[in-house]
Amino acid sequence: MKKVPLVLLIIYLLVFAWGAVNPYARDVWAVENATVVIVVLAIGILYWRGVRFSNTAYILMSIFIIMHTIGGHFTFERVPFDFITNLFGFERNHYDRIAHFTVGFYAFPLIEYLIGRKLVSKKWVAYLFGIFAIMAMSAAYELFEWTYAILSDPEAGIAVLGSQGDIWDAQKDMLADTLGGIVAAVVYLFVGKRDKNK
Repeated sequence: MKKVPLVLLIIYLLVFAWGAVNPYARDVWAVENATVVIVVLAIGILYWRGVRFSNTAYILMSIFIIMHTIGGHFTFERVPFDFITNLFGFERNHYDRIAHFTVGFYAFPLIEYLIGRKLVSKKWVAYLFGIFAIMAMSAAYELFEWTYAILSDPEAGIAVLGSQGDIWDAQKDMLADTLGGIVAAVVYLFVGKRDKNK
């Protein structure tokens, strides 16, 4: 269904508009949404230039976009996620960890692009590249968060970090991103070849 990307874009714009109204902290909202807007613009430019992904890829990419936009509105540690926190007896809000896991889903379109354009001679190279690209991007984002936390207002910096007192938060975030990438690669292995809705 070729309308899927358009429907997902409309959903994102509605969530963005909702999140822009009275966010918990405007400066945190601006920083968190800047990264999402860049991703949405990049996907849009690629689409406009004829680089189309499958519906599955667009759906997977949109999960991170929507979750991150919601997290920007509340700040990640304040997203209403008590049901999951209480259900599993967590001491912290793990909404941000799940959002990080969805970052890994971008391995799916990377793999799809490399294989679809025949840019690799061995398919396993595409799978590894997709996962490694997620790992590299994850590390780069953690460095960005660290830099922002040092240079910005201390309260906003802590909110963007979202560590909630966990000294290993950055490492756990990178692990979540990587695991999401591995899951996305496995999903592509089983459904990527059958998804012809480009």
